[in-house]
Amino acid sequence: MQLVSIFLFLCFLFLLRKWKKYSNNTQTKKLPPGPWELPFIGSMHHLAGGLPHRVLRDLAKKYGPLMHLQLGEVSAVVVTFAEMAKQVLKTHDLAFASRPKFMAMGIIICYGRCNIAFTPYGEYWRQMHKICVMEVLSAKNVRSGMMNLFVSLTIKSSSSSGELVNFTERIIWFTCSMTCRSAFGQVLKEQEVFIKLIREVISLAEGLGVADIFPSYKFLHVFSGAKTKILNPHRKVDSIVEDVINEHKKNLAIRKNGDSLGGEDLIDVLLRLMNDRSLQFPINNGNIKVVIVVTNVYLPLAQLLYHFDWKLPTGMEARDLDLTELSGITAARKGDLYLIATPYQP
Repeated sequence: MQLVSIFLFLCFLFLLRKWKKYSNNTQTKKLPPGPWELPFIGSMHHLAGGLPHRVLRDLAKKYGPLMHLQLGEVSAVVVTFAEMAKQVLKTHDLAFASRPKFMAMGIIICYGRCNIAFTPYGEYWRQMHKICVMEVLSAKNVRSGMMNLFVSLTIKSSSSSGELVNFTERIIWFTCSMTCRSAFGQVLKEQEVFIKLIREVISLAEGLGVADIFPSYKFLHVFSGAKTKILNPHRKVDSIVEDVINEHKKNLAIRKNGDSLGGEDLIDVLLRLMNDRSLQFPINNGNIKVVIVVTNVYLPLAQLLYHFDWKLPTGMEARDLDLTELSGITAARKGDLYLIATPYQP
């Protein structure tokens, strides 16, 4: 018992020292007004006990359109008025273009922030943006056979009979099917495993963890176990995607030997760019994995929106939707979205 008390006391002294050092650094910055803070947790106690957007609205009425919140070690400026949002998102957008280092989404899932969403703005971001525009989101990929198959299956399975379509599940199904088809052909057992892993990783990555709020307290990361929980399924997902890339490398080698295996697809393009010495930042397998995920999400979404008219179920109005959100980096819906899909007739 005495050893436990000594350990807790030493931890308290360590945390207090870290907080004083951090608070001295923040006092030298010119920050907008904000609510009063507590040691270690900062302004986090003001966000407890209510819906986040309503709490922020009430705080903004008191502290103005630009408000400072100290979330643990993270210093955040909250913009709540349209004119101020325009200044941030348009007038001074370059100053706010980069995202913070989130452990789950940025460092683990996005392979060290090497994708467009989480990489800091700069030359590398511009290079990856150009590759995505020219290769990933090209008209050729939008009109690909897999995309047309996806649309036709959606029409056949749901919209012709006027049944509800689980929009959320449809995107996840196609994302995983497209990747599993490349790696396993028509074997469904591995596909189901992959879908389960993807959903597990996404659910674990939602929300801000201890590692995001207190990035310098490494021992807290160990005690929380969040990193280990995300790493375990992510390694399995990574292994599956690695198999996809290796399979394409073998196919490229066969093509070089004179055998024909069909046209060049997206992964083949990225593998070709991997050997392009003119690129300022060389492409590796991590970049390819991230681009695969971006392609498999945004292209199916674009196809769904283009080929169908979507409406709410009969008798339901917009105000009847369950808009309950999950707390996290993005405002994700807690429940899936169900809509009626009608093929678009231009």
